Amino acid sequence: MSRTWGRAEVNGAGFHYELAGEGRPLVLLHAGICDGRMWDGQFEAFAAARKVLRYDRRGFGQTTQGPDAFSHVEDLRALLSHLNLGPATLVGCSQGAKTALDLALKHPESVDSLVLVAPAVSGYEYAAAAPPQYEEIERADAAGDVGRVNELELQIWVDGPRRSPGEVGEGVRGLVREMNLAALTSTAGEELPSGVDAAGRLGEVRVPALVVVGDLDTPRTLEAAGVLADGIDGARLEIIKGTAHLPNMERPEEFNRLVLEFLGGRE
Repeated sequence: MSRTWGRAEVNGAGFHYELAGEGRPLVLLHAGICDGRMWDGQFEAFAAARKVLRYDRRGFGQTTQGPDAFSHVEDLRALLSHLNLGPATLVGCSQGAKTALDLALKHPESVDSLVLVAPAVSGYEYAAAAPPQYEEIERADAAGDVGRVNELELQIWVDGPRRSPGEVGEGVRGLVREMNLAALTSTAGEELPSGVDAAGRLGEVRVPALVVVGDLDTPRTLEAAGVLADGIDGARLEIIKGTAHLPNMERPEEFNRLVLEFLGGRE
């Protein structure tokens, strides 16, 4: 299997990326508490069937950037162009799912299918309450206690509202702690709004979509997953039991099977 690591200089940032496999392109978009390493359990499995790209989004991992304002959507579009990757399957988790859906609506020529994992949705007003840790996160952030912010975010997203930290494998928890700390201390500039009200435009999505969520995720994420599954024509919803916000990391074999079955049905 061919495998390439590189740094793509686009839109004023140096995007650290890895590319492997042959065939139709598939792009992995990490969550806002992670970097490209969250896809370690998927990269080779997917590259056996597709040409797979994973990269660290601006403000995460090994990607370098200045203080200028930016758009994750336009960064993704520019990176796809730079690497000559035509219409791609986008597999995005959390904020990565938000970026994937926004790109599909803003630049539909760039996307041929979507896998939206533990999704966030631009323009959506949640009915469910915010996680109770949010207020303490604001206090810890104001006090400059990055370690406490990191731990609270692990409680929200890795553990979920119905588990204690000891119930989640330290392999997953430790890696997310490391990835999120780098994101919390990033010097990236301000993220600009995508200009896409995805919540109000779901009926415009014209590509096949798979929505994946863990049954132990936050009420807001479960709500968003249902909204996408109901609002995108033909979308399929899959729930991975015993997982929270990162089902691909907690149950990689089950996640990979679901995604590869979805892709195989489209070849």
